[in-house]
Amino acid sequence: MKVVIIEDERLTAKRLEGLLLRYDPTIQVLAQLPSVEEAVDWFSTVEAAEEKPDLVFMDIHLEDGLAFRIIEQTRLTTPIIFTTAYDEYMIKAFKLNSVDYLLKPVNYDDLVAAIEKFKSFREIFGGTVPEPEAKPVQTPDLDALLKLLAQPRETSYKDRFMITIGTRIRSVGVNEIAYFFLEEKMAFLVTKDGANLPVDYTLDKLTQLLDPKQFFRVSRQFLVSLPAIQAIHTYSAGKLKLELTPKARHEVFVSGDRISDFKEWLGK
Repeated sequence: MKVVIIEDERLTAKRLEGLLLRYDPTIQVLAQLPSVEEAVDWFSTVEAAEEKPDLVFMDIHLEDGLAFRIIEQTRLTTPIIFTTAYDEYMIKAFKLNSVDYLLKPVNYDDLVAAIEKFKSFREIFGGTVPEPEAKPVQTPDLDALLKLLAQPRETSYKDRFMITIGTRIRSVGVNEIAYFFLEEKMAFLVTKDGANLPVDYTLDKLTQLLDPKQFFRVSRQFLVSLPAIQAIHTYSAGKLKLELTPKARHEVFVSGDRISDFKEWLGK
């Protein structure tokens, strides 16, 4: 089976590829595409039948926009399994040619169930995945999608992270986390007891997933919780320097363009 992974989180894409190969070592990942633009270019240039994927794993929110635009621009008919942090009703509203959806972080058993579902559809319907009531595949109504995204609804923030270190899996509650930091293009969380653990998210994505009342992105390198801030010092040229606990590996400054928002956040 040939698959394409459309995902802007490099570590998440690699982890998904690892789960796929764990399920079936013969699976070929033809491409890992991080953006709408690259995905549109890739699907537009695939001509030889043997290069076309049997299945696409697609995140909804990519670095340059909504992944539904890939379907709109390429009229993609390849079956899709969405990998997303969005809730179920959002996916059901825009099923398109989707087989299933998987909530992040992707669980191996859920992945297996989704692939088996795809295989059963392909076997029964001769390589196609039927739309409900046999409707033809349609491109998404992006205006309707944007309206749906704009509707006020109760926000659900992440409260736990599943961390994989070698063969060990650890569940870390958000209330255990002091701050997140970026080092050599990898994100790490630091627990209140001083453990440094890698996470499969960028700081940009973490900023979306975490309650903004509890965490603030003070710079490109640090996303901190309020209880972790032990002291704030005025530095040269009006910069602010933070003392965190546990102590950070590097000095922590509030970026100049974030100081006003940071002070407002402190006063809430």
